[in-house]
Amino acid sequence: MMQTSGLDFVAPLFVPANRPERFKKAAASGADAVILDLEDAVAPEAKQEARRSVHLGLGLSEHPVLVRINGMGSAWHGDDVALVSSLPVDGIILPKAEIGRSLLRLAADLRRRLPIIALIETARGLRDAFEIAAFPGIARLAFGSIDFCAEMGCSHTREALLSARSSLVFASRLAGKLPPLDGVTTSVDDPNLAREDARYARDLGFGGKLAIHPRQIGPIYAGFRPDEGEVAWAHRVLRAGEGAVAVDGAMVDAPVRTRAHSIIARAQAALPR
Repeated sequence: MMQTSGLDFVAPLFVPANRPERFKKAAASGADAVILDLEDAVAPEAKQEARRSVHLGLGLSEHPVLVRINGMGSAWHGDDVALVSSLPVDGIILPKAEIGRSLLRLAADLRRRLPIIALIETARGLRDAFEIAAFPGIARLAFGSIDFCAEMGCSHTREALLSARSSLVFASRLAGKLPPLDGVTTSVDDPNLAREDARYARDLGFGGKLAIHPRQIGPIYAGFRPDEGEVAWAHRVLRAGEGAVAVDGAMVDAPVRTRAHSIIARAQAALPR
């Protein structure tokens, strides 16, 4: 049985936590979650300022507000955990998640208060992904593709990352967790690329995609939304009745009808446009 945990969003948007003047714009962007970032988007000298500003972003959005904390082993991790534990945030994003005593202790400590989205962005994290996904304190996996490529020395291309992406989908499914979130599209001026990247991730089994700019929100929704042709096909399949029948020259049986039901359910979910 899949666990939803209230974090079933499609297009969560990062905003630097030290830029409170951007919080309202992020909340009004159409994103179905806002991520206040204490990690990569914030320079070391601005970490304390960012931590002080987090509370200003709470309550601005009708959707979940999460905080990406700094990774375990960093100089800022302990203070970040203490902060989010004292505030009514909806969850945390843990960067460079890898199995170890620190992760297990953190997940156990926060299990009843804050769900954790584990960001997989290292080779060891990918190796551990199945175990991480199965841990009760972990609500969802996400792919930190940029950092992953930097560590692996590989290109940030679909071909190079296919195996890693597929592993995260498999790990999430086996653990009964939500489909994972795909990594960011770095270009903020190419809506077609963001939409194509989202559609590719959807076709692999991802459930959403991380965004770094409000202009990416609409294209990401469009990429994950079933198109008219898919919806029409799904209705034809379900109208064909039970048993093994032919639709559009192809055989249809129970697994195909399951996919058709899924397409219609996603279309009826009325993702924001």
